[in-house]
Amino acid sequence: MGLTIKEELRGKNIIVPENPVSNFLFNNTRSGLLWLVIRLYLGYAWLDAGWHKVTSDKWVGSEAGAGLTGFIKGAIGKAADGKDVTGWYASFLEDVVLPRAEVFSYVVAFGELLVGLGLILGLLTGIAAFFGAFMNACFLFAGTLSTNPLLFILATWIVLGWKVAGWYGLDRWALPFLGTPWSSLKRRANDQSVSS
Repeated sequence: MGLTIKEELRGKNIIVPENPVSNFLFNNTRSGLLWLVIRLYLGYAWLDAGWHKVTSDKWVGSEAGAGLTGFIKGAIGKAADGKDVTGWYASFLEDVVLPRAEVFSYVVAFGELLVGLGLILGLLTGIAAFFGAFMNACFLFAGTLSTNPLLFILATWIVLGWKVAGWYGLDRWALPFLGTPWSSLKRRANDQSVSS
């Protein structure tokens, strides 16, 4: 017999069992090989894009900000024409990003490089994928399709599978060392059973 909403809100806990497919993808280390392929593809895309920017004077060199300024002006122009860019995002680009184009240029260039490295090495995979998806969303809001929808979807999947997506990478050792939520709960349970 099911609990009423009132009973649920009073602290009754209902655990909905995981279906076999999502359990395999997001909780089983055997899916790590699938995530490895996706991670390497996505990581290479970010590393390549970041490398082109960090080696370009228009992004991080003597003309830092010039590349980003051109991109922003293109997005603002699209918004003015009523195409692909909403007014609020164009205002954000014009009022916040454009005056600080040099700083944002460095953030974008090195952010892309770090996301690529994190995904390829499998280090803090979920965090790297989150920031990759965030940058993809920013590019999509600016009216740039290209590969951004595909990269956004893949990054979102990796965020969901963060526990096992870096299994064939440095996360296998980094996450237990850094302390994942389940490792601290396991330690507490072990400490309580020892003290009992």
